[in-house]
Amino acid sequence: MRTSQGSVTEQRQAQRPARGLIVTAIVGYAAVIVALTTLKAFFQIGYLWKPENQRTRELMLVPFTMLRRSTTWFGPVFDYVGNVAFFVPLGMLLFVALFQRQRAVLKVTVLCLAFSVCVEVAQYVFELGRTSTDDVWCNALGAFIGAVFAKACGPRWHKVWVWLALALTAVFAVLVGMGERLGDPDKVVDL
Repeated sequence: MRTSQGSVTEQRQAQRPARGLIVTAIVGYAAVIVALTTLKAFFQIGYLWKPENQRTRELMLVPFTMLRRSTTWFGPVFDYVGNVAFFVPLGMLLFVALFQRQRAVLKVTVLCLAFSVCVEVAQYVFELGRTSTDDVWCNALGAFIGAVFAKACGPRWHKVWVWLALALTAVFAVLVGMGERLGDPDKVVDL
């Protein structure tokens, strides 16, 4: 169908972010995920965590282990909601990359599930954190939610998702660069 401003396909292509920009956003945000899940022993953002405490190996294969072990309600809620939310942007970005492909939401969910499994295996093998099946299903759920949300919002929002992910990646890089300068070690409270 032709309009006075070009075909509908041409108009849709003009709305889409450049492929290179999409790939850069995906790689950047995936790097943030890898850094925050497997590399916290090697850098610091303020005093959010102690790098020396991140060199640990724990394997939790039974679902909802953290929920059963916790003595407070906040820890498990923060962990589960955080793991879901952490993968929402990646799900959105991968949906943008796979837009107009058959079963894009399913493909995004499976890709993120596989990525999450790789992260969890790396945590265990290299003694870089707690390996948990809960993290895997929460991450996959987050990616699914992100893909469904991106699909529901439509292609006119694709540029927004890509630029937001690039901005998040840049903010993360700045925070890592600032390191310990972001906090006051005298005000840190060990819980």
